[in-house]
Amino acid sequence: MSPFKAVYRWFGFGGNALGQSNGVQVSSPSTSLVEDSKTIGTDSALQISSVWRAVEIIAKTVATLPLMVYESKKGMRELARDSDLWNLFHESPNARMTPAEFWTAMMMNLLLRGNAYARIDRSSNGNAYALWPMPADQVDMRVNDDGTVLYYYSVNNDLAVLSDESVLHLKEMGNGTTGLSRLEYMRATTTEASNSQSSATKLFTNGGKPTGILMVDKLLNKEQRAAIQGNFSEMASGSTSRLFVLEADMKYQQINLTPEDMQLLDTRRYGVEEIGRWFGVPGEMMNAANVSKFGSGVGETIEGFHKFTLRPCLVSIEQAIRKRILTSKQRVSMTVEFNLDALLRSSLKDRMEIYAKGAQNGIKTRNECRQLENDPPIQGGDGLTVQSNLIDIKDIGKNLRGVQQNVGTQDTIAQ
Repeated sequence: MSPFKAVYRWFGFGGNALGQSNGVQVSSPSTSLVEDSKTIGTDSALQISSVWRAVEIIAKTVATLPLMVYESKKGMRELARDSDLWNLFHESPNARMTPAEFWTAMMMNLLLRGNAYARIDRSSNGNAYALWPMPADQVDMRVNDDGTVLYYYSVNNDLAVLSDESVLHLKEMGNGTTGLSRLEYMRATTTEASNSQSSATKLFTNGGKPTGILMVDKLLNKEQRAAIQGNFSEMASGSTSRLFVLEADMKYQQINLTPEDMQLLDTRRYGVEEIGRWFGVPGEMMNAANVSKFGSGVGETIEGFHKFTLRPCLVSIEQAIRKRILTSKQRVSMTVEFNLDALLRSSLKDRMEIYAKGAQNGIKTRNECRQLENDPPIQGGDGLTVQSNLIDIKDIGKNLRGVQQNVGTQDTIAQ
């Protein structure tokens, strides 16, 4: 690094986000935007409800989408149900986990740490038969001087060194070599959410009583004020079950939430929106208190979440699988894709409308639509059909003459 760049970085400019270097790759920012912001680990971050919700909704949505394996045969693409890849992605990624459990673990690492790693077990012919997730905090990625990449996986007291052919590496946006840790970059936001949650807990501790004023009808000296304050402090902050007796014309007036307390509640509501922004999850899906749960516009918002948050993530995973897991021979004829139609499973109306349009326009057969609903095939349902009123414009006159001739024939028969 040149002296100029070193000084540039020393003053907080530049950083790890777009930098390229050999050795161990760093996914956290080189400087902190907000002074005194805390480093919050995954265990602490997941105790913030909005972080948990954002991670849960993305991770579980991706994990429950079917990952389909297709094979090209004579120009036609068919489901490769008998392949090793189908069993790996659709049935059992390893001896311990279901596909949903595997992808949930991978997505949690990807969303929080910016990188998700899985060890690839291969058979003698090179085909992958098992995938084992490796926690991102236990993996160090190192770029050697010759450009090769090694992964150092620490588990218990052992250290495993894996080549890039043996690791499925999913990355968030970054320099292309390693993904940026979202949890580290959103440190100021999680610090604010943690502080506001701690303040709210203190506010509502011991019955959640706000402060109050104890009024006395005479002047008190310093010692008397301290004694009364000590005796009656629990009226504002202590147990709600205790009975206090006021004498000598003492009066207690409870104060409602102060403007500072109200601001605290607004800060917590805003924190839900801010954390949802970091993860690309709209407020309606975060159960935010300041947005409408139902009504117009919500469907379009969720559709935007599917397009702009889920779809880019799914494409990145599909490409990583093709590059890292599939062998060169498998890449020639096989593809792996998530089935996005599964997102419509909760809406019968939308599914039926799509099936109707597909069947009426010769895109799908009736039996293909029935298969998607797990219904048995019907006789005559394998042919493609179109609506009869959709004809080529040049055939309008021909069809009209045919109709007129048919009408004339029917009139002759009637006579």
